[in-house]
Amino acid sequence: MENLTTAVTSHLSGAPEGMPVTAKELLHLGTRAAVDQALSRLARRGKLIRVGRGLYVPPVQGRFGVRPPEPAKVVQALARHCGESVVPHGAAAANELGLTTQLPVREVYLTSGPSRKLKLGAQVVELRHSPAWQLALPGRASGAAIRALAWIGPEHAAAAIDTLRPKLSPSERNALIGQRRLMPTWLAQQVSKLASNA
Repeated sequence: MENLTTAVTSHLSGAPEGMPVTAKELLHLGTRAAVDQALSRLARRGKLIRVGRGLYVPPVQGRFGVRPPEPAKVVQALARHCGESVVPHGAAAANELGLTTQLPVREVYLTSGPSRKLKLGAQVVELRHSPAWQLALPGRASGAAIRALAWIGPEHAAAAIDTLRPKLSPSERNALIGQRRLMPTWLAQQVSKLASNA
């Protein structure tokens, strides 16, 4: 059994920060039950961090000792691993765009996959299943605007549109306007105001 634990450790050496590990990926090293036991043993020894059911990540060795990987790196690696779309929550997007000074208390991401929580040491990262329109345009200011407006809600969206107008380049405004067909009616109506000023 120690040989299997050593083999798993060797397999994971040099893995990028936040890379998720599941037993199914290691079945070339042993049976499912044996691999599960090896992963559990490594977690007890602090060589892996159990972030969810059957899901582990290697810890990071830093100057000040061992720490969990950065939540954003774990989330992005998990998204690639599972083939999901994952984007920051609307509260984080609103803060990034200057629509609020309120900082999110905890890390929340929207995902095309199932809702779940990941435990990274003392920190809990939440993944919330969301409709496709909220996941649109990842990594772009126009996509962040969609999520920020959805979080702000219908009551404050008009004021937010006025604040967003000068912050979005013409290409980002056009990308945002181009997503109207996917949005709820209240949001499409607010975004349409940008069309007359694009």
